[in-house]
Amino acid sequence: MKELDKTYNPATVEDKWYSYWLENKLFASKPNPEKEPYTIVIPPPNVTGILHMGHMLNNTIQDVLIRRARMQGKEACWVPGTDHASIATEAKVVNMLKEQGIDKEEIGREKFLEHAWDWKEKYGGIILEQLKKLGASCDWDRTRFTMEPEMNKAVNKIFVDLYDKGYIYRDYRMGNWDPEGKTALSDDEVIHKDVTAHLYYVKYAIEGSEFERALSDYIFKFQKSEGEFTNRNFNETLNKDIRVSFDGQEFHLLDLEIENEIGERINIGELSVGTSSSSCWEGCATFKFIDLLIQNKIEKLFFGDKEFKTKKTSRDDKSIFLIEATVSGKEYLTIATTRPETIMADTAICVNPDDERFKHLVGKKAIVPLVNRPIPIIADDYVDVEFGTGCLKVTPAHDVNDYEIGKRHNLPVIDLLTADGKLNEKAQFFVGEDRAKARKMTAKKLDELGLLVKTEQLNHSVGFSERTNAVVEPRLSMQWYVKMEELTKPALDNVMNDTIKFFPEKFKNTYKHWMENVRDWCISRQLWWGHRIPIWYLPNGEFVSGETVDQALERAQKIDASITIDQLQQDEDVLDTWFSSGLWPISVFDGLSNPGNPDIEYYYPTNVLVTAPEILFFWVARMVMYGYEYMGEKPFSDVYLTGIVRDKQRRKMSKQLGNSPDALELIKKHGADGIRTGMLFSSPAGNDLLFDEKLCEQGSGFSNKIWNAYRLVNGWEIDESLDGSANQIAIDWFDSRFNQAFAEIEDNYEKYRLSDSLMSIYKLIWNDFCSWYLEMVKPVYGQPIDRATLDATIVIFEKLMRLLHPLMPFITEELWQMMGERADGESICVAEYPKGGGFDKALLENTETMFDIISQIRNTRQAKQISPKTALELSIKTDNQALFAPYKAMIQKLANISAIIYTQGKPEGSVSFVQQSHECFLPIAGEIDTEKEKAEMEKELKRMKGFLIGVSKKLSNEKFVANAPEQVLEKERQKQADAESKIKVLEESLAGL
Repeated sequence: MKELDKTYNPATVEDKWYSYWLENKLFASKPNPEKEPYTIVIPPPNVTGILHMGHMLNNTIQDVLIRRARMQGKEACWVPGTDHASIATEAKVVNMLKEQGIDKEEIGREKFLEHAWDWKEKYGGIILEQLKKLGASCDWDRTRFTMEPEMNKAVNKIFVDLYDKGYIYRDYRMGNWDPEGKTALSDDEVIHKDVTAHLYYVKYAIEGSEFERALSDYIFKFQKSEGEFTNRNFNETLNKDIRVSFDGQEFHLLDLEIENEIGERINIGELSVGTSSSSCWEGCATFKFIDLLIQNKIEKLFFGDKEFKTKKTSRDDKSIFLIEATVSGKEYLTIATTRPETIMADTAICVNPDDERFKHLVGKKAIVPLVNRPIPIIADDYVDVEFGTGCLKVTPAHDVNDYEIGKRHNLPVIDLLTADGKLNEKAQFFVGEDRAKARKMTAKKLDELGLLVKTEQLNHSVGFSERTNAVVEPRLSMQWYVKMEELTKPALDNVMNDTIKFFPEKFKNTYKHWMENVRDWCISRQLWWGHRIPIWYLPNGEFVSGETVDQALERAQKIDASITIDQLQQDEDVLDTWFSSGLWPISVFDGLSNPGNPDIEYYYPTNVLVTAPEILFFWVARMVMYGYEYMGEKPFSDVYLTGIVRDKQRRKMSKQLGNSPDALELIKKHGADGIRTGMLFSSPAGNDLLFDEKLCEQGSGFSNKIWNAYRLVNGWEIDESLDGSANQIAIDWFDSRFNQAFAEIEDNYEKYRLSDSLMSIYKLIWNDFCSWYLEMVKPVYGQPIDRATLDATIVIFEKLMRLLHPLMPFITEELWQMMGERADGESICVAEYPKGGGFDKALLENTETMFDIISQIRNTRQAKQISPKTALELSIKTDNQALFAPYKAMIQKLANISAIIYTQGKPEGSVSFVQQSHECFLPIAGEIDTEKEKAEMEKELKRMKGFLIGVSKKLSNEKFVANAPEQVLEKERQKQADAESKIKVLEESLAGL
């Protein structure tokens, strides 16, 4: 046998064998009619991606399944590849160019795409190389990329076909917009999160009220305050004598004390009102007069016999003072909004038609704050009378529900945001500011005007872009859509009838809910990196579809025969990434661009898809939809949905939280086999994995256990003259135990319970093989072993390595190569997977009985502090001596028993224990301190008698027995029986001492 290093070194082993596998094309696959195909297509990671914990889990599972199938003699084909990831990749390239001082728009589309392809060639394959470190056994010669030419042909073909069938259409409507990616998004690409925001309560004046007239003058001056102005209602003269005429009333400032710019106090008189009636103020809720004296501090103001406090606000570096008078009546509405920055785009105020509070206002007009624009007050059932104030500001350009209200009431649409989420000229205020900053600025201005009633905290759901994490903006734009209702019917039916099975099954309901409520799919993206939409526009504005420009020209000339190819302009947008990745199980085998080719005929449909639940709708549903539409059958038979990798605090792993370890560093530290088993130890299908690095330590510890077990076997010397018949019972037992465990393992594999399969193999090797079998057959230290036992042990060990290989490919290859002479190119990768068989249930039960007796002898030694090296006699009181006959040598060896004696009574000076119907005695009187042992037994006996008294009193209490649940009574009765049994054993043991 070959010499083994003292310690297992994963780094040298992994690099060596992965290179060997690649050199010998052991992962390569081609159609073979003699074999059953077993196909997996990798969920293509983004070309921007690097290996993280989710990839590690997902690809470990795929590799386990594909390696097992390969060893089972199937034509296993695992197709790798990457996705072009339009939004993420374009953002990466834009940022790269920005660092070089290059602007995307300046260089144009073609030059930008050159840079993007260069970036893809340099960085796009990193994650696939990292997967090799994990041991991924993909057919690397089949590596595909979602934007390669053949893939593009397939995408164009599907688009044109769906368009020609009437499934694809163009429409101007409200949709999701990513201001950071500057592109539209489908509903599925919006991730909703609960966030804490503010609810702003804002006053909207009713048109024609005193409040509105005063407010309009105030706003007029507010808008003009940075320069000179003339107001139609104001006539200003000298500071010492200011007369103000407003709505037929004259205001006169005389002898009012103020403080000028340099701090001097000046008397400029007092304010009087030239009017014959005080009733003119009735009906105003709050009258706001304006900044009469900019940059001067007004101390007091007397208005008749009433004193009014001044309210100080600020605008830029100037001070504005508002004079407020509260009188009777109400001539404004208060609106609650989370988005004050969109106020300037309001086109209506909406109330519920059944809300008695506002019925008298329907048909009137309100004034939009800041911009002083009148808008109608309308009624619509959509308004919730309980939310906010019961009044809704309607901003059709910036809210989906407002847009629908706007359509019902024929309201105008004012879009005040740019593509990157900044306020445009239509806002009039804060032009060029980001919407988040503009929100704060608008709230501040409203407060300065006295129009902000209050602000409250609010927890509500906000949509975020799945790709950029930017807050999604509802936006009106012209986009391309796919009608989903008809296309999704077979995709729903064939999951619900289990033609396609989900593991775990609970996700069927989630899938069903989404598919039954599916919306049309927005497929256009305002990007340059991606599959450009195969639509061509004619000079007259009409358009045609075409898989190629030549086909488009042919179609265009049916509209206008004079059209030339130079006059056709292709649509600027690209397709949603999921439009192309949805074709993945078909397009990786060129099933659309080259229909009927040998690969698509042999490998499709694939066997299993391993993916995450969060892309169940993004990707899985679309692959099923395309499969039935274009191949007439399912794209895969099973869908295994993994959980999310979380940390010990149940937080999702992310770079932002800093709780995601470096995947390659983990492999370097614990070895790929250790990481693979560590990931799978607690990863049942569909349930989240609470990752702890200790799991990887457990995995690497398992590697070392196996390594040391083989070092033990490898060190045995053979003596051809030795008879190994005494070990036959151990060999027969392990064969049965293997077959019993194998049945469990395979059943768990079929149900995609990989963690359960791993745990069964782990226990089979660690407990049954290492702890029992090897101990049963190993020779005394320094002594040789018989050939039959060694050969049988190597056969068992080799079979265990083949069983374990899909889970731990590297160490199993290393040891398998050592267990015999192997030809060049031979590998455990393609060795035969073990086969199960029958097992002897009685043999397993009997051997388990002997293991329990051995364990109890060992426990007794430990409890009585008797050295394992001290040989003891074992006396057994049993009615079935024949049961023990085959195991006498094993018991003597493993428990260091000098002799086994059958008895009818208890030997003097012995301790006893019971195993089923067998009572076992160990004479230990000469091996222990009798007085000390007696004292400890008496102490324990006293404790147990006291415990028994307590339990017996409880059970003799009629009230307790009458009221306690039956399971509680049963538990107490069991405690009583156990105590009586222990007392009897202690009393007998004391008598023996």
